[in-house]
This record gives sequence, structure tokens and C-alpha cells, in this order.
Amino acid sequence: MPRRHLHMTGADGAALRAALRDLRTGLDVPREFPPPVLAEAEQALRTPRLPDEDATDLPLFTIDPPSSRDLDQAMHLARRAGGGYAVHYAIADPAAFVTPGGPVDAEAHRRVTTLYFPDGRVPLLPPALSEGAASLLPGQTCPALLWRLDLDSAGRVERTGIRRALVRSRARYDYDGAQQAIDSETAEEPLSLLREVGRLREEQERERGGVSLNVPEQEIIARDGSYGLAYRAPLPADGWNAQISLMTGMAAADLMLAAGTGVLRTLPTAPDGEVGRLRRTARALGIDWPHHVPYAELIRSLDAHRPAHAAFLQECTALLRGAGYTVFTGGAPGGPVVHAAVAAPYAHCTAPLRRLADRYTGELCLAAASGAGAPQWVLAGLEELPRRMADGMRLANTVERECVDLVEAAVMKGRVGEAFDAVVIDIDDRDSRSGTVHLAEPAVVGRVESPTGALPLGGRIRVRLTRADPGHAKILFTAGATA
Repeated sequence: MPRRHLHMTGADGAALRAALRDLRTGLDVPREFPPPVLAEAEQALRTPRLPDEDATDLPLFTIDPPSSRDLDQAMHLARRAGGGYAVHYAIADPAAFVTPGGPVDAEAHRRVTTLYFPDGRVPLLPPALSEGAASLLPGQTCPALLWRLDLDSAGRVERTGIRRALVRSRARYDYDGAQQAIDSETAEEPLSLLREVGRLREEQERERGGVSLNVPEQEIIARDGSYGLAYRAPLPADGWNAQISLMTGMAAADLMLAAGTGVLRTLPTAPDGEVGRLRRTARALGIDWPHHVPYAELIRSLDAHRPAHAAFLQECTALLRGAGYTVFTGGAPGGPVVHAAVAAPYAHCTAPLRRLADRYTGELCLAAASGAGAPQWVLAGLEELPRRMADGMRLANTVERECVDLVEAAVMKGRVGEAFDAVVIDIDDRDSRSGTVHLAEPAVVGRVESPTGALPLGGRIRVRLTRADPGHAKILFTAGATA
């Protein structure tokens, strides 16, 4: 879908900011970092524990949203002399600045994950670290966990290595810029190879039965103190970049499983009832899903720009529920091992500036690769980690959902009573007269009720906005509006 920017008036912006403050209070979101945390962070900047190896000659680059400063990953791709590819993937190493058991570490265990609001982020680590000395910003020398993954000509991983090293990113791209450089063939080889390697990894995903849901995302746009909403359809470069991260997460899982100690990100296989419901939904939407075609293959055949396909993809997100963390020590895991969407064992390891678990994973992978024992602080914290991460991810999901609801209500507040064209993308299982609609313009997804009968899943309907009040009531549409 085309990207659209919407801007609210100053009054609406003020109301939204007040509602966001109330949301932070209601969710008990962490506020400023306590003085002891900031003091330890400042001391760590003066006396970091830097690695001995210098890999700053490796011309790494990053791909991130334009406004991001907490850059966790940088990469370099090259052809190997004997065929295949060498992928270097540098992951920020906050352990150089965070002392286990110290004030910064304790605060990170309380926060668990970075929270993103339209008017600012609530970081996992003090910004002097997460957006400063530990971030892989271009031109900055900083410590990292440097992965090397050697791939064969088909994109399969042949060898994996990880070590601590000093690195320096040379270039920073956003997704649009990376895509444009690759498409115009002006990109230097390390970036241009992202398309080649990314496509090979997508084929590997296809072969193992994994799936990526490339559904257009609803984004909050902030500019000059005003806020709005836009749809952003993922670019091919988004998917290629994600494949590098997925590949590294799978390599991390393999290392930890071989060592007998680790923490995996897991997702159970969807129950037959959910798959059966999806098949019924496909029939209702007129989507041909032969019984011999696997779910993952069907997903790849769909076009999210088609209303019926977009509605079906929205329904598919139900299969991603139930993700969690499995920790194990002293041998094979006693619980789940595979992430159903990845179709392989997988670990979170590429975002330690924004997610607590990734710092644990990094240390465990270093220990596994070197044959050394894992640090005691890692082993001591493993048992509690899944609960902490579940609580933190639950809060992050709530923040994201509530922020979008607030911005939608603020954008639409002055338009109550207006009629809009919409597509029904979801229907309540308990009441077919209630569901969710997707407006093309403005970029809003909201609740709808039909007073006259069942909603047509995947169908285009006319709706009227009946409620929108930021901080008090989420938006609500009524089906059957006339022009």
C-alpha cells in the first residue's frame, strides 16, 4: 500500500500527549533511570571492558529505520574464494559496559525490553550506552560479538564462529535507501549481495517449511510534535535483512543445543482446530487452498495488496500466539525446542540493546563456541529469565497496541459521523456482526459493528465512524453507512 502521512492539529497533539502520559502511569512504565544507574553508566563509559581483537578494518554497514539510534546489528557480506558466501554479523556487546549484579544490570532486569511510544522510547539501558557508546553507529569504534557464518552456494550454513572484537560501521542505510541502492545497481558488493544471500535464505526457509508473514504494517508517524498513521508495506530488503537475523538466531540455537546449555525462543505448532478455522476462512474468502499444499506455501502465494488476501493474512497471525522462552542446562531441553514459524530451533540474540534475553544468549554462544563454561551470572539467572521475558514482552505488546489505539482516536476525533470505504479483515468468532475493518485512507484499523447482519469477511463495505476520543474511548465504526 502507498505510504501516507497524516498530521493532527496542535490541540489534538496536546490531547494525545496527555493520553500517552496517562497510559504510562496506568501501565506503571519505568520513568527516568535512578541516579545510581546513571552514575554507573557514566563510570562504565570511562572504563569499558574492551576486547583485545581489532576488527575495525571490516567495512560493516547497518540497515535500520531513519530515526533509530540504538543500532544492534551491522553486517558485511562477501563471496568466498572457493564458492559460497561469508557473512559477518556484528551484534552490539553491552556486556562491555554492564557489570553483572550492578545497578545498570538490575535496572535492565526490571525493564526487560525497550518500550516504544510515539513521543519517545523507554530504553532498556541508559541512552549514553544504548544510543551512544554501545550502539553500532557509523564511524564509531565499539565492542561487538562478531559472528561469521560461512554459507555454501545454496545459502546453507557450513561453519559458524563467534568472538568478541572491536568493530566500526562504515555506512548506515534505512530500508528505502538500501532497496533503492540495490535496485539501481549502485550498491557496493557487500550491500548488493544482501539480495542474493537473502533470496537464497528465503529458499532455505521454503525448504524447511518456515513462513514469514509480510503483512503491511500500521505505523505511527511523528513529526514536529504532531502524530499520524501510515501503512508501510514491507520491502524486499526488509525480508532479506530479516533473513540474516533469522540465520544468526538459528546458528545460536544450534551452538547452545550442542553445548547443552541455552535459552531458545520457541513457538508451538498450531493446534488442528486453528488450522481448520483458517481453512474455513480461506473458503469464505474465495482463496484456493488444496489439501496437498502446505500452509507455508499458501502464504507465499498471497498478495497482501488484495483485500481477501490481506484479510486472510491477518487471520494467520493467530498461529503466532503462544511464543515463549525455553531454558536448559546440563543437556537436552526438557521443553519445546522448535519455533514453528521458523521451522527450526531458534534464539533471540541480535538485539541486546533492546531485549534482556539477547545478552544472555550472546554469552552462552561465546562459551559454546570456545568450549568454556558459561559465566556464573548467566547460569544463575536462566531459570527466572522466561518469566521476566514473558512479563516484559506482554507489556511491550500492550504499549504498542494501546499507542496505536490512542493515535487512531486522536486522528479521527474530528471526523465522527463521516463515512468511509473499508475492508473487513476479521470477524469475532462469537458474534459475526462484530469485527475489524481496515481503512485505506486514513490509515486506520478499527472495530466495527453491524446492526443488520453478519459482516462479510474480506468484503468491501461502507462504514460510519461513531466514536473516537483519545484517552477515553477507542474508535468504533458502524457498518452499512450510506454516502
